Amino acid sequence: MSPRPDRPLVPLCPRPGKRRQRDHHATFCRQQGGGAMSRWPQLPGWGRGRGRPCCSSHNTKLQHRATGPSGESTDAVIILEKTPFQEEKLSDLLKKHVKLELQMRNDIYSTYHLYPPPELSEIKTTVVFPATEKHIQKYLRQDVHLVRETWEDYTQITLPFIQSQSFSVQWVYNILEKKAEADRIVHENPDPCDGFVLVPDFKWNQNQLDDLYLIALVRRRDLKSLRDLTAEHLPLLRNILREGEEAITKRFGIAASRLRVYLHYQPSYYHLHVHFTALGYDAPGSGVERAHLLADVIDNLAADPAFYQKRALTFALRADEPLFHKFREAGRA
Repeated sequence: MSPRPDRPLVPLCPRPGKRRQRDHHATFCRQQGGGAMSRWPQLPGWGRGRGRPCCSSHNTKLQHRATGPSGESTDAVIILEKTPFQEEKLSDLLKKHVKLELQMRNDIYSTYHLYPPPELSEIKTTVVFPATEKHIQKYLRQDVHLVRETWEDYTQITLPFIQSQSFSVQWVYNILEKKAEADRIVHENPDPCDGFVLVPDFKWNQNQLDDLYLIALVRRRDLKSLRDLTAEHLPLLRNILREGEEAITKRFGIAASRLRVYLHYQPSYYHLHVHFTALGYDAPGSGVERAHLLADVIDNLAADPAFYQKRALTFALRADEPLFHKFREAGRA
């Protein structure tokens, strides 16, 4: 999906997968104001800046600043991500390498630095422009804390905070109304209450199935998160689970038993959506502190229509997040 100012487009600190590993670099650039950014060379200041620590030795964050002739500057966030290896190209990687440097040899073990040709060293690049300070803060390393949110916490702390935020979900409405990314739709159910649109997430380049990642966006605009769900929404959730799995199996040949289907809480943006990822992919946000399997959500609501208005929910917040400060001010973190 296109760069979205209200959600992290790629994970900052992913856990390496068992068979594939991605390297992520987030770069913060300041560009001269005016005009839409459409080409890489339009980002002055690239190559100048200082390194920022990250939570993995494979990650680097740099902040770049450039000032135009008028003295005005605008922020942009650039996310660099090494794409997963494609099995059909592994033989080419070993045969067509340009340079191989021996780093260490000990008995039967040896370590090399291999420098692949450009066609085998793709780096996916995502740009958020213009980027506000809130967007930039999303990509800075921060200490993380677990918060245990009761229903009272939600009504007194979280919900007022959500209602006070200015982040737009217009990009979601553009997809639902087919004003953007219409050619990327994998499946859609047009029902205004129980329908949804299924599209690939931009974290997935669609070149391989190992890191398959799609998002189901509900058509209803009154559902923000897991906390809003009741038994009334079971037809919608069942549609998403059944039709989403069938559509992915039909289009990509992946069986439902090989999919992880879940909701985030807290979500990155407050329009209800469901994640579909390959089960073998260690997707960002798929840990127990954030992911809630859709099948479990359906069972919970079937057993208790007000389950998510009663249960305490645990989630992680960065130390710099305003919501964390709200919980701390209330003595709840």
